[in-house]
Amino acid sequence: MTVLHKAQRRVRALPSPRRWLPLLIAVLLIGALAACGSSSSDETDDEGLCAPPGVNSASAAPTNLATSAQAPDKFTTPNVTPIDEIDTSDLGLIKPGTIIVGTLGDAPPSICVNSKQQYTGMDNEMLRAMADKLGLQVEFVGTEFSSLLAQVAGKRFDVGSSSITTTDERRQTVGFTNGYDFGYFALAAKVDGEVQSFDDLNASTRIGVVQGTVQDDYVANTLGLNPVKFPDYATAYANLRSGQIDAWVAPSQQAEGTVQASDGIGILENTFSINNFTGWAVNKGNPKLADALNSALDAIIADGTWSKLYEDWAPRELPAGWKPGSKAAPSPKLPDFAKIAEANAADQTKTEAVAPKSTLEQLGDTFFSGEQFRKALPELVTTGLPNTLKIAITSGVIGTVLGMLLAVAGISRTRWLRWPARVYTDVFRGLPAVVVILMVGLGFGPVVKNITGGNPFWLGSIALGLLAAAYIGEIFRSGIQSVEDGQMEASRALGFSYRSSMSLVVIPQGVRRVLPALMNQFIVLIKDSSLIYFLGLTVSERDLFAVGKDFNADSGNLTPLLAAGLLYLVLTVPLTHLVNYIDKRLRTGKA
Repeated sequence: MTVLHKAQRRVRALPSPRRWLPLLIAVLLIGALAACGSSSSDETDDEGLCAPPGVNSASAAPTNLATSAQAPDKFTTPNVTPIDEIDTSDLGLIKPGTIIVGTLGDAPPSICVNSKQQYTGMDNEMLRAMADKLGLQVEFVGTEFSSLLAQVAGKRFDVGSSSITTTDERRQTVGFTNGYDFGYFALAAKVDGEVQSFDDLNASTRIGVVQGTVQDDYVANTLGLNPVKFPDYATAYANLRSGQIDAWVAPSQQAEGTVQASDGIGILENTFSINNFTGWAVNKGNPKLADALNSALDAIIADGTWSKLYEDWAPRELPAGWKPGSKAAPSPKLPDFAKIAEANAADQTKTEAVAPKSTLEQLGDTFFSGEQFRKALPELVTTGLPNTLKIAITSGVIGTVLGMLLAVAGISRTRWLRWPARVYTDVFRGLPAVVVILMVGLGFGPVVKNITGGNPFWLGSIALGLLAAAYIGEIFRSGIQSVEDGQMEASRALGFSYRSSMSLVVIPQGVRRVLPALMNQFIVLIKDSSLIYFLGLTVSERDLFAVGKDFNADSGNLTPLLAAGLLYLVLTVPLTHLVNYIDKRLRTGKA
């Protein structure tokens, strides 16, 4: 009978099924949807905004170009070294035999992640073809544009690929190859809105740009206006669709690949880039790699590969007097894009005449697309979820151990322990998380690259752990100091030393009192894991947010980000209830 009573008490001590059953059903449902989605993901053809649009999407050169603003070409090389004379073993590559390329996933058709979760786009496909000519492999790593050039300069990447306009200011940080593309600025806005041209932009206009781009510089310094800055193209266009900004100044390729006539938005005017050609960024101290890429670029121009990729990805007329590659490279043979564009003009007019959707319809299409949810969920569960947990757990362990040391040092009677702990806490609580991640990742990355293998998880987790330690240390300190003085006095009276009293009596009670606050900090770490994206992630290393962001860029739909948010909830809500349950049990004991 005693055994039966014990079993009954254990059953009563378990959480009520009403608490965990809904969550279990939700997890099983997500797993089933992921399994259903993954079974067909490999069978579908490439689609979405990152699919090559093809020659039938050709566009003629804009007629309203400010060609006088074009800077003179001072950097294109007169010729290149024959490709068979390039010594690929002496290119100063981070990983011998492999070009590590920092790129973006949100700027189709130039650089993007397609529906098969591969980094592609015209810029990256050209790099693949050039690497083949050199007998090298290519490894693509996703990052943010705002940190890309610094990462190339700091040797995190061998090459930066992001339709980078080669300005004089940027040449102070990195070197560039010869040009493989040219650039227009496109003005995108509501077709029936007040803004219809660049002349309509004024101080009261909310103009969206991607931070750090030449469009940012153009709006701020040439037009003399204050732009609204966004981290990526997908976010900028989403804000234009929702009416949060009045206009978007973007590279013409990204605008043409993103703007949808059904949203009531059009490309209203273009202007030629005020700067030079588009090239790949390389480290200034590695001219041999730039020379090798220039030779490979001329080689893919000569054999027609450049023309084929250009027709597939960015079919538009070349500006008069401009051609890719060195000055000795042959002129590419291209179809008559103007004639193709003229033949498609009637169909384009019909498309532009589509009536805009209502606010509710647009909201449903933007955030609640079942198809996009199904497509994104398998990758979110199989790639994003494990990586998010790896980062959060690693940084949580680091932050907890270091935080306890800071707490003990912070209440120490010795000022040589107390003062450094206070300085550390003040500094790391005052710095933004992104700054610390970039300082640790880019500052120590080149030093320990042989240990980490270039994987940003470890340095990023250390950075997040250092940040968390400052907060966790204060949480521990407050918990320890909340324990009554009588506890210490009683333990000392029983013969315990000061150290034993702290470790066996005071600290355990203090930790128990702050368990909810500690769990809140761990939840913050789960969400802050997305900031490691700034250090650069391969497709297999992406966390939940990065996976959702790439699907959003490929589809132009925000449902994948909503799906990522739901998975964050699946992680954080059970943790909150679990720690509350444990806290209650520790306070009240068993029934």
